[in-house]
Amino acid sequence: MSRRVVRQSKFRHVFGQPVKADQMYEDIRVSKVTCDSSFCAVNPKFVAIIVESGGGGAFIVLPLAKTGRVDKNHPLVTGHTAPVLDIDWCPHNDNVIASASEDTTVMVWQIPDYVPVRNITEPVVTLEGHSKRVSIISWHPTARNVLLSAGCDNLVILWNVGTGEMLLALDDMHTDLIYNVGWNRNGSLLVTTCKDKKVRVIDPRKQQIIANNFEEPIALQEMDTSNGVLLPFYDADSSIVYLCGKGDSSIRYFEITDEAPYVHYLNTYSSKEPQRGMGFMPKRGLDVSKCEIARFFKLHERKCEPIVMTVPRKSDLFQDDLYPDTPGPEPALEADEWLSGKDAEPILISLRDGYVPIKNRELKVVKKNILDSKPPPGPRRSHSTCESDFSQPALEEVLEEIRALKEMVQAQEKRISDLENKLCQFTNGTD
Repeated sequence: MSRRVVRQSKFRHVFGQPVKADQMYEDIRVSKVTCDSSFCAVNPKFVAIIVESGGGGAFIVLPLAKTGRVDKNHPLVTGHTAPVLDIDWCPHNDNVIASASEDTTVMVWQIPDYVPVRNITEPVVTLEGHSKRVSIISWHPTARNVLLSAGCDNLVILWNVGTGEMLLALDDMHTDLIYNVGWNRNGSLLVTTCKDKKVRVIDPRKQQIIANNFEEPIALQEMDTSNGVLLPFYDADSSIVYLCGKGDSSIRYFEITDEAPYVHYLNTYSSKEPQRGMGFMPKRGLDVSKCEIARFFKLHERKCEPIVMTVPRKSDLFQDDLYPDTPGPEPALEADEWLSGKDAEPILISLRDGYVPIKNRELKVVKKNILDSKPPPGPRRSHSTCESDFSQPALEEVLEEIRALKEMVQAQEKRISDLENKLCQFTNGTD
């Protein structure tokens, strides 16, 4: 008699569990717009969810600890003139989030650590370059302020958010609608899926497709007959891929290995309610003391339910094998270094003592000043009204006044922000 050999894996017994009712986020009008994105983005400070909104597009941002029933007057992030289709937190600044919209724009927002009293309506920067709705955004994993957007114009654009400039436009690469985009670990390559049923691996800086006709898959996993969109989440630290079907009520997870058969089914987390979308917490936001290896934020019609994935362990000690050093919040490169051809692996941090989020860091956008560029060579026009009105001293005077006014406005904005923070503390104290 032969015995069946069971493959050894520390993740064989991973199990999922929803949090208690009082740790959910209730009374959220989750967006009903038809789109393939996940509708939810989370980081160690906040959970953001695309919501229903009259006369434009909006999403709500909640501090992670603000569970329970959400006040119907809770401020929203509103600035788009049409529905928001995708949102993504910056991996290098937990207070910065990007949003993509049907209005063809991408906006980048600074979220304060306190809960503001009014809606946030002014983005730090608006990125305009698409001619049709923008359904996908994704931050570069290692370069500061580099953001990718993909629209229904079959165009992929890379932006430098720090200057508001378009770095690269990848056109003529996709013959049909782009379904999804993902970066590799160091951001040197990206991969896209497309309606034409081709997967393309692209070197964005060379603007070249380096692979797209994969002859045979190394592994083929039959899922089910559901036609819902699959939202895949891959954890590089554990080599586990989680598959969440939109409209489905389960999360299937598999371990990926270097040897055949490459894909190993682990288990399925099942529930009764279908998911409208899903958020996935970065590794640094997990509770290592409870051997938590993943946390999902499942969207229902009117609530968001965190689901915790745990490896059962008896010891209370830090489990080195479950938590290798993981990407931290510091970028490894500046945008211009990456654009010039440099690559760098993510800067890793240890989770041995847990992770404490960094306080609010302001995103500064420095647009290139056209006044800094030298005038074009050639004969100067004499006696023009423009010249007589704007002689060099007069121009300096105007610029100086603008600078002084800007400083005054910034000081007033800071004062308003401080007062709102104080008011928020008062209201929180009376809750």
